[in-house]
Amino acid sequence: MEKYSIFGGKILSGEVIISGSKNSSLAILPACLLIKGKVTLRNVPNLKDVRFMLQVIESLGGEFTFEDNTVEIDTSSLKSFIASYEIVKQMRASIYVLAPLLHRFGEARVSLPGGCAIGNRPINLHIKGLKDLGVEFQLEHGYIEGSVDKMKGQEIYLDFPSVGATCQLILAGVLAEGKTIILNAAKEPEIEDLCNFLNKAGAQIEGLGTNSINITGVVSLSGCEHSIIPDRIETGSFTLLGAAVCEDLVIKNIIPTHIEAVIDKIKETGVSITQEKNTIRIKRTARPKNIDIKTLPYPAFPTDLQAPFMSFLSTSDGFSIIHETIFENRFHHVAELNRLGADIKTEGQTAYIKGVKQLFGAQIMASDLRAGFSLVLAGLMADDETIINRIYHIDRGYENLENKIKKLGGDIKRIK
Repeated sequence: MEKYSIFGGKILSGEVIISGSKNSSLAILPACLLIKGKVTLRNVPNLKDVRFMLQVIESLGGEFTFEDNTVEIDTSSLKSFIASYEIVKQMRASIYVLAPLLHRFGEARVSLPGGCAIGNRPINLHIKGLKDLGVEFQLEHGYIEGSVDKMKGQEIYLDFPSVGATCQLILAGVLAEGKTIILNAAKEPEIEDLCNFLNKAGAQIEGLGTNSINITGVVSLSGCEHSIIPDRIETGSFTLLGAAVCEDLVIKNIIPTHIEAVIDKIKETGVSITQEKNTIRIKRTARPKNIDIKTLPYPAFPTDLQAPFMSFLSTSDGFSIIHETIFENRFHHVAELNRLGADIKTEGQTAYIKGVKQLFGAQIMASDLRAGFSLVLAGLMADDETIINRIYHIDRGYENLENKIKKLGGDIKRIK
């Protein structure tokens, strides 16, 4: 199993180019199952999760090539409506194949999904919404089995603005008869990117970027080309890296409006950030001011950047508070940060951070994707060597992470 060795305490500088969005890719790739024709997707990040999703599509009979961040995919000859446990267990987003398979075959058998151990993420909103559209379900031996003659559009209200459920119901609504309206829909940029892709393929979706998505069902979709948006979580991650350890960092190929809440919070700590259309520039401060953060659905502060921000605040001047409202089990990184010398206590869904002057290297372990990046950031902040175990979590969501850090002057290497 591979590890990272990081010798921290250095001041970095330079430029970094952000990769395409992981979460957009993981929604748009299964959307290709709705299209009987060739699709070309550009700016697709070469990540483990993307490879997993392509394996799922290939297991169903889809064909693809993946080279230089471009995927060419054709699902005209799908042969199976079964997404097996062996593949689906590795990634939660595999559940997105459910609605497309129901459209293509009238039935689907999809294993209950896996993913990061960050809390209870039920798919009940997916199932409830699809039932409203006419799908019948049963649970058999760890598989969701669904069947339908033809989905019929309905007005669906989501009890929580779930990203996953919103994507699933968009994939269902585009080929359903009549009009589907999703109320209290999630507003994340990745959902807007999915809708833009589907509209290019011939879908009729309105209300993009709002909490009320209106879909008029069409008979079929056609092949198209689309470029994936930049990854806002990688953007936020490197913005925090710049704030923590960079004298001067320029981040390119981004959409700054996608991380406004993060930029505002970083500025509160005293860090200098300037931004242009597709670029931001960060200059660290000697020691960040303490602040309080509460994670909420987009466009508020994202839960995926809670852990990296905690690393950044671990050396702040004073007490900071982070309240996690999205997932109930997303503080696994706290014990690992404390091993590096941080002073963090948790009570329920709240973390209390007493800033220390310096972190120190130690052996630590990544528990999930975003916690993994938080430990990389902490290792760069710490004196001496930090060894991070289980970095396969990090590989799921950050393309060429160590190479990007090395180009900034960071001392990081992958070891067996």
